Amino acid sequence: MASAWWPCLVLALLSGLAASGFPRSSFRLLGVSLPLFILWVVDGIEVYSTKINSKVTSRFAHNVVTTRAVNRADVAKEVSFDVDLPKTAFITNFTLWVTIDGITYPGNVKEKEVAKKQYEKAVSQGKTAGLVKASGRKLEKFTVSVNVAAGSKVTFELTYEELLKRHKGKYEMYLKVQPKQLVKHFEINVDIFEPQGISMLDAEASFITNDLLGSALTKSFSGKKGHVSFKPSLDQQRSCPNCTDSLLNGDFTITYDVNRESPASVQIVNGYFVHFFAPQGLPVVPKNVVFVIDVSGSMAGRKIQQTRDALLKILDDMKEEDYLNFILFSSDVTTWREHLVQATAENLQEARAFVKTIEERGMTNLNDGLLRGIGMLNEARENHRVPERSTSIVIMLTDGEANTGVTNPEKIQENVRNAIRGKFPLYNLGFGNNLNYNLLDAMALENHGFARRIYEDSDADLQLQGFYEEVANPLLTGVEVEYPENAILDLTQNSYQHFYDGSEIVVSGRLADEDLNSFKADVKGHGAINDLTFTEEVDVKEVEKALQERDYIFGNYIERLWAYLTIEQLLEKRKNAHGEEKEKLTAQALDLSLKYHFVTPLTSMVVTKPEDNEDIADKPGEGGSALSPFAAQVSYQPPQRPYYYVDGDPHFIIQVPEKDDALCFNIDEDPGTVLRLIRDPDTGLTVNGQIIGDKRGSPDSETRKTYFGKLGITNTQMDLQIEVTTEKITLWSGAVPSTFSWLDTVTVTQDGLSMTINRKKNMVVSFGDGVTFVVVLHQVWKKHPVHQDFLGFYVMDSHRMSAQTHGLLGQFFHPFDFKVSDIHPGSDPTKPDATMVVKNHRLTVTRGSQKDYRKDASVGTKVACWFVHNNGEGLIDGVHTDYIVPNLF
Repeated sequence: MASAWWPCLVLALLSGLAASGFPRSSFRLLGVSLPLFILWVVDGIEVYSTKINSKVTSRFAHNVVTTRAVNRADVAKEVSFDVDLPKTAFITNFTLWVTIDGITYPGNVKEKEVAKKQYEKAVSQGKTAGLVKASGRKLEKFTVSVNVAAGSKVTFELTYEELLKRHKGKYEMYLKVQPKQLVKHFEINVDIFEPQGISMLDAEASFITNDLLGSALTKSFSGKKGHVSFKPSLDQQRSCPNCTDSLLNGDFTITYDVNRESPASVQIVNGYFVHFFAPQGLPVVPKNVVFVIDVSGSMAGRKIQQTRDALLKILDDMKEEDYLNFILFSSDVTTWREHLVQATAENLQEARAFVKTIEERGMTNLNDGLLRGIGMLNEARENHRVPERSTSIVIMLTDGEANTGVTNPEKIQENVRNAIRGKFPLYNLGFGNNLNYNLLDAMALENHGFARRIYEDSDADLQLQGFYEEVANPLLTGVEVEYPENAILDLTQNSYQHFYDGSEIVVSGRLADEDLNSFKADVKGHGAINDLTFTEEVDVKEVEKALQERDYIFGNYIERLWAYLTIEQLLEKRKNAHGEEKEKLTAQALDLSLKYHFVTPLTSMVVTKPEDNEDIADKPGEGGSALSPFAAQVSYQPPQRPYYYVDGDPHFIIQVPEKDDALCFNIDEDPGTVLRLIRDPDTGLTVNGQIIGDKRGSPDSETRKTYFGKLGITNTQMDLQIEVTTEKITLWSGAVPSTFSWLDTVTVTQDGLSMTINRKKNMVVSFGDGVTFVVVLHQVWKKHPVHQDFLGFYVMDSHRMSAQTHGLLGQFFHPFDFKVSDIHPGSDPTKPDATMVVKNHRLTVTRGSQKDYRKDASVGTKVACWFVHNNGEGLIDGVHTDYIVPNLF
């Protein structure tokens, strides 16, 4: 095989993926699947086969696109194609077959930085590189380019997965095809398996007449199975009887729904479950809607006309029990009515007259427009101007960035958050591309809504109207999906502000006990007339047995569906997170992406020859390389590293990110005892802690409370010592001491050291890039008869410490594994017991929680963990007395 054309493919979803917009067609505005779109750019390359095979099981679609091409020329030629993926889809594989030697090279999902290095190595060796890069107006679009040697064949196989969302009463899958040439073998096959049973199934293609479609398309369904096949012959693909250009240019659409005899369906496979909920026939909850409309000068022309047309159509759909108002914002803010008004026939007629007078003017005061609308809804609720059993909604439309009033995006977001206070959703519509869509998306997500992009096309008014139809009929508010306590682990989102008619709530998780006999779920919500509870109870074994029709099921699909939902929700939460919380969400999403082989905004996929798999240096991104005509631009966001800490009585907490879990244990020793927490002989770092007790307490060790009152941090390589007590911090650099009070706010830096004291809160110590400790100060009332001040110690970064590191905390800096099984009730009914196998020991452990006080030393955040009894016996190396040392230094 000639190495000159051997492709190295990097498949990367950029971090902006989840913030991108929707395609043009009005029905795609509804949030359903976007198309898979293949555009071939051909010069001497014959594409002789394109096949799309989809398996849909419980709304979860597994799609494989296989394309075969041959270069019949006597010189190497480049073949390129674009791929538009659904916004909510994740790529899971990209594979190359090279027919010269028959070898298959699958893609590997890796952290972005690793994939970049692997790609760069192939480029630096002078090999022609294939590329998958973002292109076009939507970041979902990727372009693949590969050189095909003379007379050679190549096969591409792209796999992606997505959860089909239900909108307006049906699931919709769009496959848009545009091969730009006749394809000898063109085929779409879709198999659907739905345990609830299929109630309707349809398929259509926008690019072929009904007469031709009838012979090329077959569709059928019966019971739980459905099938769609589309196989146009070469003649059916021709744009005219003797033409050589293809008629395949448009949407291939599949729609279906399931039987709704029960409002809910629970499906369980191998200890993972998915719970679907969509009740029918409930009365619609009245809604209070404020339309906040941008009428600045940039809305002039067709945009303002289409906005007027859409609002007039929306007014036709308003129900008499609804309440509404219009807020117009430009340089200033005006309102139609002073307060919300009921949607009576007379008021609607006046509203239509008002909408027809809307004109553009001035600049864009987004902040004041939103706050006026939010304030109007708050005032209506507080002064009982709207029905008690009604729900409020803000719908905002803008085409630009704020350029008058408050213009700082973070401040606008903060103001909106403080005004809404979680009471109702905000839906943001972005008209066109010249706007801060990321702000609209972040604001909407933070306030229980979502953002949509409205494209400046002839159907923009239909896009706006289509969005409104999604939220026009709320059936329940304040929806909570509940499961028996301690029965479920790793639950995805289970609370929703609204449930809209025609949609569906999906919750997934893991059974704490795989041998569970029955599964129970309660869905509670506030309806238009009363509060409702829907209870679903199923036999676990019967459900699993019913799902064993393996010819339709791709692997452990419910576990993959759970991972898909979890990653999707972590990425959404991450958009509005900051600092340590963002790092935590990033690390969790990255770990799951790697484990389940999903290409997400945090990962990339690389395909290389086996000998190319070693890491090398980075290089610039797209357009900046002199080594190759191709370049991959990928963004890298560092994952959060695990952390370890000891706080409280004293409680040792060991986070295990690979398990998305934590272990904990206590050490019971007499006041005055000094324990070794960390010792690294290679870096010279040591941390010891001295125990203190309550001012007065029982001599009985069962009830005695002990804490850390002093910490000693030593770095022998830097000749540094730091003594931390509850009164002061003393730093010795050599023999010279510097003393600081907890009343100080100060940062000390010198070569290799950074020490920051945050007044009466904590102290952060970093040794270079890779070792960071945080000491938290806990203060109590000075005249408290029993308790006294104490310290917590947190290891935030330890990746630069050596493999020789040990100590009560330090020994866990190295990877280790544990398995938990046989979860069963313990002596405390709120804390189940389980069997844990760790370090070749079989232990009985108890599920409990401890507090993480890094952000707030008085309240703390709960951390769930498996508690190891008897001073950590079996988890720590040796016994706890092995870690007692004579003094702090």
